[in-house]
Amino acid sequence: MARNIVPQCKGCRRTGEKLFLKGNRCMSDKCAMEKRPFPPGQTGKGRKAKLSNYGIQLKEKQKVKKMYGVLEKQFKIYFAKAEQKKGVTGLNLLRFLELRLDNIVYKLGFSLSRSHARQLVRHSFFTVNGKVVNIPSYQVKVGDIVDIRDNEDRIKSIKKHLELTQNRKVPEWMESDKEKIAGKMIRLPEREELDQSIRENFIVELYSK
Repeated sequence: MARNIVPQCKGCRRTGEKLFLKGNRCMSDKCAMEKRPFPPGQTGKGRKAKLSNYGIQLKEKQKVKKMYGVLEKQFKIYFAKAEQKKGVTGLNLLRFLELRLDNIVYKLGFSLSRSHARQLVRHSFFTVNGKVVNIPSYQVKVGDIVDIRDNEDRIKSIKKHLELTQNRKVPEWMESDKEKIAGKMIRLPEREELDQSIRENFIVELYSK
């Protein structure tokens, strides 16, 4: 199984934006972007080179890949599917990323970060419609219910996570029952409900060349 082994804080520094890859740490003064808000490497503090249009588009794609923890091959597959599907390609792409099971677990507040959610899913912490799913990229559909497995240790662990993520707002396109540690996808997200820092039109332009 391919894994992204690049240090997460370096990913944020390289893109020049907080991608919130390490959960609550990113909200504290321990965040690498607070301490060293410049690219990693010996020349990180040097003068910034002006990016070409291609450079801007590539940087946006790399940023989105880091945010969702997706590698190049899988990202290309998502884009190909987004192109084939009816509707706006950019929105289709973002929906494919947002509806990954690991992202749903993160958005419901059951994990501290997307990478943490990926780990929980792989360790079979959750079920979808009553069936155990341990594939982080699993696409959650409208009407699907994501639930914690009936295990005392797992339930205690997730309740601790919910306490730490209580200020994280659950998107309006999902329902959350924190007592039962369950969530339901009630509809597809609209563009205005997704991350406004993402400029998906640059990614579409990049792949259209």
